[in-house]
Amino acid sequence: MSARDDILSAIRARSRTAAPLPPEYHAPAASDLTRTFAEKAARADAMVQFVDSDADVPRMIAELLRAHNLPAIVHVPPSASHLSWESAPGLTRKNSAPGSEDTAIAIAPYGVAETGTLAYFSGADSPACWHFRAGFEIAVVNGADIVTHMEDVIRALKSAGTVPSTVNFVTGPSRTGDIEQTLELGAHGPKALAILIVRG
Repeated sequence: MSARDDILSAIRARSRTAAPLPPEYHAPAASDLTRTFAEKAARADAMVQFVDSDADVPRMIAELLRAHNLPAIVHVPPSASHLSWESAPGLTRKNSAPGSEDTAIAIAPYGVAETGTLAYFSGADSPACWHFRAGFEIAVVNGADIVTHMEDVIRALKSAGTVPSTVNFVTGPSRTGDIEQTLELGAHGPKALAILIVRG
């Protein structure tokens, strides 16, 4: 008997057990998308907070920075200039692109409840690079814009008739395990991610 036959015989002789079936999939309930999104995002290491309206966002940003002992400075893209920044007078706004040690705000047009994912569209007022530069990103998403599946975001884009040059789907802070199987945060983007869900 050849070495090949020995190896094949040993493989055939092994006792095999069937792998357990994965749990049955259940799509998030349409009436519970916001809660499901918050739970999934938190499971991906995002910090999740709820606010009652857009007017509360600047104040909550100031509180988040204070809670993490960070400078009261936030980089603001044009897409977030409409917020009531006067409600947080101690907060310094910068319009320049953030660096790796900076905090930046970003407006997410959609959230995906199935995975706790944020969807970002590139545009003149929301540069695609914005989400990869900051050390701490604070995302704002409206609860009414949280959909069930990623495909719902694509469907909405097609219905609008204008497809941006870049669509980024972001789940939790940036991470990689490529180097010696050790989890590293901030490899390709923010080391920390906070999500403010606007109830209104």
